Order: sequence, then structure tokens, then C-alpha cells
Amino acid sequence: QVQLVESGGGLVQAGGSLRLSCAASRSTLSINHMGWYRQVPGKQRELVAAISIGGSTNYADSVKGRFTISRDNAKNMVYLQMNSLKPEDTAVYYCNAAAIYGYGRVDYWGKGTLVTVSS
Repeated sequence: QVQLVESGGGLVQAGGSLRLSCAASRSTLSINHMGWYRQVPGKQRELVAAISIGGSTNYADSVKGRFTISRDNAKNMVYLQMNSLKPEDTAVYYCNAAAIYGYGRVDYWGKGTLVTVSS
């Protein structure tokens, strides 16, 4: 089991920046992938950014060049630096940890943090 707690959300003007943090309850060294997803009411949760245990990253096209994901395994943390924010980035952002076991993948989720970008 992994408990994830997000922080860093809030209200920001368009063009501004926020840094989201996600604290894991145990070592992230055995967690294959960590990532950030977001969801707005009435829409499916979508991947924003993910980072593998080896440091490989992937981003949604809509955030490439603006957002940066990073992880600090020594602190059991994952971060999302969000720059040049746009109103369409407004959503609840969820931290995700995906562990791969012999029987398959298990996903763990935080409760989310709200990001609101005003125009």
C-alpha cells in the first residue's frame, strides 16, 4: 500500500506558475511509475505527466514545454512544476503511483489538489 498526499494547488493568474508536490508514505524506489493526472467535471481523468523509476518522462501534448515532472526517491516525493499556466489547465490534479507486481499493475491515487487558473 502507498498513501499519496498532494499539496501546492491554488489560484493563480494566467501566465503564472505553481509547483505541486506529492508525498508518498513509503519508499518510491520500488514504484515503477509516478505521475500526475488531472480531471475537470464531466471529463475523464487524463495523464498530464509521468516519470519512470529510471527517470524517463512523458507529457501530454498540451503541457509539453510548460510543465516539468521530477521525483526525489530519497524524500519519497514527486513534483510537478507548472509554468505559463493557462485557464484550460484548471482542474483537480491527482498524484499517481503505479507499482508493477508479478500479477500485474496496481495504481494508487491521492485525493487531489485543485488548481484554478484565472484569465
